[in-house]
Amino acid sequence: MQKEEHLISQAHKTAEQTVMPVLLAISFCHLLNDTIQSLISAIYPIVKESFHLSFTQIGFITFTFQCTASLLQPCVGFYTDRNPKPYSLAVGMMITLVGVMLLAFAWQYSLILVSVGLLGIGSAIFHPESSRLARLASGGRHGFAQSLFQVGGNAGSSFGPLLAALVITEHGQRSIVAFSALALAAAVVLFKVCGWYHNHLSELKNKPRPAHRSPVPRRTVYISLAVLVALTFSKYIYLVSLSSYYTFYLINKFHVSVEASQLYLFLFLFAVAAGTYIGGPLGDHFGRKYIIWVSILGVTPFTLLLPHVNLFWTAVLTVVIGLILASAFSAILVYATELVPGNVGMISGLFFGMAFGFAGIGSAALGKLADYTSIAFVFKVCAYLPLIGLLTAFLPHIETAKNGSKR
Repeated sequence: MQKEEHLISQAHKTAEQTVMPVLLAISFCHLLNDTIQSLISAIYPIVKESFHLSFTQIGFITFTFQCTASLLQPCVGFYTDRNPKPYSLAVGMMITLVGVMLLAFAWQYSLILVSVGLLGIGSAIFHPESSRLARLASGGRHGFAQSLFQVGGNAGSSFGPLLAALVITEHGQRSIVAFSALALAAAVVLFKVCGWYHNHLSELKNKPRPAHRSPVPRRTVYISLAVLVALTFSKYIYLVSLSSYYTFYLINKFHVSVEASQLYLFLFLFAVAAGTYIGGPLGDHFGRKYIIWVSILGVTPFTLLLPHVNLFWTAVLTVVIGLILASAFSAILVYATELVPGNVGMISGLFFGMAFGFAGIGSAALGKLADYTSIAFVFKVCAYLPLIGLLTAFLPHIETAKNGSKR
């Protein structure tokens, strides 16, 4: 037994020695990947005018991307938990590259849907395996590793609207082709990281694996996962109301220009990136449940106030909302992997997939609602979503179950 614990400890030390180079590399690739993906929502005002699209059709663009990613991610994660495929990360990025090229030269609505579907496939391959890689290189600091990995993605999401305002709005849809260089750069970096991943898996292959047992009873696991699904639903439906329709809200209510609306969207998404980074380390220190409480339920006063303020306070409130609400996902994801240990890829794929799926369905539904009512009405309805955070009361303290005392 002592020998087995020693070998496991040595494996952890190996991961710790490489934690920052690997985590920084995978976070950087996440940044490039999500910068590309954020171009989808960033170009909505352009394609809406060029292709004469309704809000419902705009919603179905997001729906296509999000659902392609969401349906595949849990399957990819489940398979790679049992059969790790390190070099699949680079392959997925090459599929993203094809999607970017097609999006730049799409001349009809159906081709836009095909191109964003390819971006969804690339995302479905990238997220579960890279999330497992981040945990492997965490050195035991799981919340920090997930936050560092995810902050790259959120930072990339915030850069999309800024780049769209600076490049695509000025030069049109064809200028998207320039962003294929980001996919190519990410593929090169991922190929090198995959080499480390492959070698590290080879080192661990013949070493004993620790027994994987949930710290709580099976019934509690199911209830907790259902609560986490509801919280993920709340978070991502609200976030998609802003990421997909915030620019239209600003243009319709405050009559700002398309370029200005993209800059306001950048501020919100940058706040989301900052909040994502904060959430993981705070969860490591205070416990995941407390961070989930604060980040979901705590944002409610600000979401309720948002539809009733002027442009200045709208910008301020969206930054506050982004900071607080984004801190939840790292805590939710790590909490879920601790509930079901030994299934990092499947759980990561499931929750990333649900995040994409909820966002896709929500975007389509909110677009339909906006067509029948107004964008302003959509924001008033979504303001109540964070109240679902009350369900956090049903989550057990995993730290208590594992250690016998609250962290």
